Formats: sequence, C-alpha cells, structure tokens
Amino acid sequence: MPIELYNQKGHLCLMFTDLCEEGGEAVQSNQFLIVDGDTGAIIDPGGNLAYGELYLAMTRFFSPQQLSAIVASHADPDIIASLDRWLTTTSSAKVYISRIWERFVPHFCKAGKTTGRIVGIPDAGARIPIGRSELIALPAHFLHSEGNFQFYDPVSKILFSGDLGASLIGGEAAKKPVTSLAGHVPRMEGFHRRYMVSNKVLRLWAQMVRKLPIDMIVPQHGAPMQGAAVQEFIAWAESLPCGVDLMSERDYAVPA
Repeated sequence: MPIELYNQKGHLCLMFTDLCEEGGEAVQSNQFLIVDGDTGAIIDPGGNLAYGELYLAMTRFFSPQQLSAIVASHADPDIIASLDRWLTTTSSAKVYISRIWERFVPHFCKAGKTTGRIVGIPDAGARIPIGRSELIALPAHFLHSEGNFQFYDPVSKILFSGDLGASLIGGEAAKKPVTSLAGHVPRMEGFHRRYMVSNKVLRLWAQMVRKLPIDMIVPQHGAPMQGAAVQEFIAWAESLPCGVDLMSERDYAVPA
C-alpha cells in the first residue's frame, strides 16, 4: 500500500516503499506518484518488480493517457528499468532525465519506443509542468551519478532527493518518517561515504537547498526525513567526507 506524503486541494504525493520484495535479491527502493487534478507524474518508477502495483495505483486517479511525465533522477536500473513498459501503456508522457543519459536510456526499451519521448534536462536544471503546478529539477550532479537531478515539489514542499539521504532499511521501516537524525545516521553513513563523490559537491548542494522551504526530504531508498531532521540532514551532509576525499594509493593497488 502507498504512503500518503501530502494530500490537499487536489494535489497528492504518494510513496511506495515495498514493491520490491523485502528480503529478496533486489535493493529496497521507493517509487513516487504525483497527482495534480486529472494528471500527474511518476518519479523514479523503478524496475519491472515495481511496475504492476504502481501502474494500478496510477489508474485509480487518472487514465494512463493522462500521465504527464516520467521523471528520473539518473539512469540506474532501480530508477528506470521499467521504462519500456511505461512507454507502452502511456502514449504521450515525456521522459525527463539528464541530457547526459538521454542516449543511454533507449537501451531499456525496444527499438524506436523512445523516439520523440525523451526530454534531456540541461545541467542547470528545469521546471517540468505537471497539471496546474510543476516539479523543479534541481542540479545534484555526482550525488551519486554524473548526470543527476533531484525534484522539488513547490506545492507540498517535498524534496525528492534520489540517492542522497538514502538509508539501508526494509520497505516496512521505510514507511515511517524520521524526525531526528541522530539515531538514523548509522543507517546512512556507510552508503553516503561510498556513493557520494566528494564533500565539495555536498557543500554546494547544501548551499542550494537552504534557499528552499523544505518540509520533507524523501530519498529513493529508505525513510523520509521531516521536521528537525530536514535541517539536521543538510548540516550532516555538508560536513561529511566521502568518495574521493577518502581515496588513497591503498585503494589503487594491484591485487596480490
């Protein structure tokens, strides 16, 4: 069952945390459905494991032909491997992804399926119209992908943060928002030290998002963060050494 993150005046944000079977081989991942009036968007639709239930949930609010956008933070399989099926069942929805990846994502689809359907987001970001509102694609390059975006919903004030903010927990635990970061850090730290490229990029990200009113940060893995945890996470990320900061010659040695 989806978790309702926001529901006011015809604008609805739903999160799905358990469409990939918990305890199975696949990493836990979240998928998101944004509804605005009689249309909407899918954020990071995931792979084939997630497709069926996410599709059925969408049809409870509007027909497949009314889907406005499929938006992808980057091009990993857990983000967009189900693209071929989405493009088959929706005839007009555009796929928004970094222009770095727009010629790579057709590899997920049958020949010709993506023709005229992919919109490459420029490095500086973009505003994506969704019904009466929009999603703002925020630059999040190298967090963790070379071409990477987060999506800010100005109506709900939710930042859909992709892999940044991810925690390594199961789908059931991911349904409960975190309101204080202290006890949550052990579920996040190892992932962020390995998957985020450098502290320099995290500092630039923190500087950018502090300009936005954010009520909730919702990553693509694990639990959302709200209340005090939002600013606590931004401060924690801003000071975290990670990625190339931690590399040395011992990490680039010929194996014995």
